[in-house]
Amino acid sequence: MGTRLRKLYPVVTALLLTVGNSLPAGAQSSLEEMKEALRTAEPAEAMRLTREIERVWAQSGSTALDMLLRRGRDAMEDEDPDIAIEHLTAVTDHAPDFAEGWHARATAYYMKGLYGPALDDLQRALILNPDNYNAIFGLGVMLQEFGDFIRARSAFEQVLDLHPNHENATKALEQLKAKGIGREL
Repeated sequence: MGTRLRKLYPVVTALLLTVGNSLPAGAQSSLEEMKEALRTAEPAEAMRLTREIERVWAQSGSTALDMLLRRGRDAMEDEDPDIAIEHLTAVTDHAPDFAEGWHARATAYYMKGLYGPALDDLQRALILNPDNYNAIFGLGVMLQEFGDFIRARSAFEQVLDLHPNHENATKALEQLKAKGIGREL
């Protein structure tokens, strides 16, 4: 029996690593509670909640895929969208239901000026996680660049409904209002 257990040890270790890296059973309800609290939070609390929510969103359930996501994000910070796209494509290939992989790759495609693939990936990310205020903000930025100011305004307003302290959405909406988009007469 001892030999049999030694043979199973690698399998058990892999299983424990997988289970240990997946979200706890209560994580979904906790995430919902954090998103709800974000809607009424003061700025300092909103920053904390934002970090926590985005930390949960960045967990694929796989250590290897989380590492690829980090490498993709690091490549974007280093302004190397080609390397980012390679890493993030591996993420989306291996975890097609992981919204943050699609969102991150959309950002890399956008950095490279590939708007069609960026929009496709944003759509997939938002189907998987319709509350991802950062993906909605990215969509708003693209719509604004395309000159579709009305829909861009709508996207920024949706971001602020989910995350009233989202500074970039607030600034983008103010800029649109300064252009006369969404201003009340």
